[in-house]
Amino acid sequence: MSAPDYRKGLHDLGQGCHAWLQPDGSWGWSNAGLITGSGTSLLVDTLFDLPLTREMLDGLRPVTDAHPLGTLVNTHSDPDHINGNELVASRDVEILASAAAAELITQETVDAVALVKKLDGTLGDFARHIFGPFALDGITATGPDRTFTGEESVDVGGREVRLIQVGPAHTPGDAIVHVPDARLLYAGDILFVGGTPIAWAGPIDRWIAALDLILDLDVTVIVPGHGPVSGKAEVSLMREYLVTVQTQARQRYEDGLDVDAAIDTIELGKFAELPEHGRLAQNVLNVYQQLDPTIPRPDRLTVLTKIAALEGFAPDTFSTATS
Repeated sequence: MSAPDYRKGLHDLGQGCHAWLQPDGSWGWSNAGLITGSGTSLLVDTLFDLPLTREMLDGLRPVTDAHPLGTLVNTHSDPDHINGNELVASRDVEILASAAAAELITQETVDAVALVKKLDGTLGDFARHIFGPFALDGITATGPDRTFTGEESVDVGGREVRLIQVGPAHTPGDAIVHVPDARLLYAGDILFVGGTPIAWAGPIDRWIAALDLILDLDVTVIVPGHGPVSGKAEVSLMREYLVTVQTQARQRYEDGLDVDAAIDTIELGKFAELPEHGRLAQNVLNVYQQLDPTIPRPDRLTVLTKIAALEGFAPDTFSTATS
C-alpha cells in the first residue's frame, strides 16, 4: 500500500465505504466506519465521548444525507467504541452487537472510566494523561437492540455485510465487519496499527486465530480500531507481536518465573519502541492465566497501575493478588 493518509475525519475508501479516523490512535482515539447501500447506511462503532461522536455524525452528513443511517454495529464493548451510542439511538437506528459484548455495555462500566480520571495518585495521574482530552461524564450507556452469536448477515440497501464474532480475544465479544463486494474489512480492536494491542480477555491463541481469519479473507483494505487504514501486512505484523509475547511468556512460565519477572525480561526486539508498550503487562498476565487458571484476574484499575509504572509514571509494583 502507499503511505496512509492519516488525518482526522472522513475518508472515502471507494465502493460506498468510508472510515472516520482519529489520529494518533492511542488510548481512546478510535476509528469508526460507514457502509452505504441503496438509500441507507450502516455505521461501525461510535466514539469515546458525545462531542466527538456529534462531530463525526456531522462530518458524515455529506454521505448520510443521501444514505440515512439505518444500523449501527458495535465491534466490541470498550467505551471508546460505544460511548456515543445514545446519539445514534435517538435517531431510531437499530444497534447490533455480539451477545457477549452486549453483556458488558453497562452504566457501571461507562461510569467507571469517568471516575478513574478523578482518582488521586499515580493511577489518577495516568488516567488524566491518557483520557484527559475526553468528556466522559454524563454519558448514558446504550446497548444493542439486537444481538448475534457466531455470524450474522446484514442487508444494507441490497448489499451484504457480514458480522463475524471472533472474540473472546481483545475483549469477550469482539466482532469484525466484512464487506465482501468491496473486499474491505472493519476490524475493530482486533487490529491495532502503530500501537501496542492489549488482550483484556484473550486467550491470545484465539486472537492470533482471528488475525489468521482476516489473512484468509479476500480483503485488500482493512480499517483498524486504532491507527491508519491498512492492509494484510499490518495484520501480519500485529500477529508477529502477539506470537512473540506468547512464546516468550510461555517460556518464562515454564522456567518458573513469576509474572513480574516475566514482564521485566521479555525481549520485544523491533516491537520495543511501539507506543503504549506498557500494555505488555496485561498481555503477559493473560498468557500466564491461560497456562495456570488459578492465577487471579486483577481488575482493570490494577492493570492500569502496572501499565503506568512501565511507562514511567511511578515505580508501583504489580501484584496479581486481588485486594
